[in-house]
Amino acid sequence: MATLKEPVKIFIVQSLACRDTPQEVAELVKQEFGVDIDRVQVATYDPTKVAGKNLSKKYVELFEKTRDEFDKGLIDIPIANKYYRLKQYQRQLDRTRNVKTALKILEQAAKDIGGQFTNRQEITGKDGGPVQTVNSEIPVPMEDYLKARREVLDEY
Repeated sequence: MATLKEPVKIFIVQSLACRDTPQEVAELVKQEFGVDIDRVQVATYDPTKVAGKNLSKKYVELFEKTRDEFDKGLIDIPIANKYYRLKQYQRQLDRTRNVKTALKILEQAAKDIGGQFTNRQEITGKDGGPVQTVNSEIPVPMEDYLKARREVLDEY
């Protein structure tokens, strides 16, 4: 097992807290730091696993803090969450060697951040004003309607 420096250990703990697999973390460590480690050694930095039961208190606290912050942004279905999608875009961008593909990934991420893929709809009335919720075809003056409405609401 390789002896790891402090920044590498912190990187491993935070990556595991962000629910990356030990294999993914080992690959990321090799890419980022040039250190070749196996997934068994990575697993020793995960306090939720048996291999990580002897992890120092400092790293356990870092793991828990990072996991809490990461989970605040996630829901049960990860792909439905913007943070998860952006993380996946970043992974794909890091892996690609093709400029055209990289530009498409960046465009997709920009669209996602800009809210282009949401189901949100804004409904406005005539000329951008508020939607009129009172049926104007009823032959009752608006003032009489509002007065009757107020009386009914006051009764309850």
